[in-house]
Amino acid sequence: MNLLIKTAEDKAQEALLAHQAALTAAIDAHVEAQARAMQYNSAAHLASYVASTKPEWEAEALAFIAWRDQVWEAALQLLAGVQSGGTVPSIEDVISGLPLWGG
Repeated sequence: MNLLIKTAEDKAQEALLAHQAALTAAIDAHVEAQARAMQYNSAAHLASYVASTKPEWEAEALAFIAWRDQVWEAALQLLAGVQSGGTVPSIEDVISGLPLWGG
C-alpha cells in the first residue's frame, strides 16, 4: 500500500496549475473565436494565408498574426507573474485585459 498525503501547499499548487490550464484554454478559445468571426475555420487556417498570392488575404493574415502574438505575449507575462506568486486573476479578467482586435 502506498499512501500519498497531500499538504495544503500541494493542493494549492494543483489548483494553480489547473487554473493556469483553464486560462491557457480560454485564451486559445479567444484567439480561435476571432478567426471564426472573420469567417475562417481556425486561427491556423487564417494564419496560413500569410503566403497568399492575394494581397488582401495576405494582409489580413499578417494583421491577425501580429494580434495573436500580442495576445500571447501579454498572456505569457501574466502567467509568469502568477507562477512567481502574483495575484491569480479570473479568466474573465484575463480575457478583458488582452489586446483588442484592431485588424
